[in-house]
Amino acid sequence: MTQAKTAGAPVALPDEQMQVRVVWLYFMEGRTQGEIADALSTNRLRVNKIIAEARRSGLVTITLNSRLTSCVELEQTLVAEFSLSRAIIVPTPSDPDLIPVLLGQATADYIAQLLNNGKLSGIGVGWGATLREMVRHMPSMRRPDICVNSVMGGLTHGIEINTFDIASDLARHLNAQCAYLAAPIYAGSPESKTAIVTQDVFQAAFRQITSNDLVVLSIGDMTERSLLMRYGLPQDVTIDELVATGACGDVLAQFIDRNGTPIDHPLNLRAIAPPLEALRKIPNVVFASGGINKVEVIAAVLLSGLGTVLVCDEDTARAALSVAARARSPAELS
Repeated sequence: MTQAKTAGAPVALPDEQMQVRVVWLYFMEGRTQGEIADALSTNRLRVNKIIAEARRSGLVTITLNSRLTSCVELEQTLVAEFSLSRAIIVPTPSDPDLIPVLLGQATADYIAQLLNNGKLSGIGVGWGATLREMVRHMPSMRRPDICVNSVMGGLTHGIEINTFDIASDLARHLNAQCAYLAAPIYAGSPESKTAIVTQDVFQAAFRQITSNDLVVLSIGDMTERSLLMRYGLPQDVTIDELVATGACGDVLAQFIDRNGTPIDHPLNLRAIAPPLEALRKIPNVVFASGGINKVEVIAAVLLSGLGTVLVCDEDTARAALSVAARARSPAELS
């Protein structure tokens, strides 16, 4: 089995991840090759070749011989528990700084599969270190039929994880069109936000965002590791103030509580981004995020039902599943 070495732990390459997922779904869940091809955004010929090679190589005996088995089992649990269309779980490396790199690779591989199947015409992107890595690992393509667009305002000072840079660099990799939501992440007040987004140019940008086939976002927590906490909060708002209102993290610069519900704070009304409910109308919303510091907010996003795909590392996803299960228990018992 092909492996790549990183500091402290072997890392599964995309081909290995695809092999194990195909083998699990075929031999353990009894799905047909056509069903597997649809579920993994590939074709039946590739599925057939993987199954044949798995038999020949000894990957399949009585049990599934791969350290990714626990990841695949967790993927299926997450899909079933939270009505996801897909979960992509990678082994957690011993070095937490590698998590964005691995998640970025996995996200790039997933999007490349969709692009190779010709299923996309519009891709919306947020910002963050994981999405920066996703762009770095995207293969070069020629897709002038696709429009890559930023789905939220950005920082007013240059930084490579900014939404403008991520959108433009992804478009460059794909030789695609590019459009920006050319505004700061937050307006000065809810009233000024309304004045901004009612302008014709922003109305057109929001129509583009809601017409996307795919939106790829990261998830922010409430610690200083969060890029939004370090670089994006307005001077008149503090982290402690948001936490006191119930915030455990943000999606699209809008803060949610542990149940995945937007908190009651004026800052949410100042975010220059689509409202969170607008995500439900987009066919494929991918959340790519990991790290133990994000367990609570990833659990909240799972409970919110805003996403269709989760890309995460195993330790974080397993802990988030446990947190979400505990949060559900009181409601289920009442």
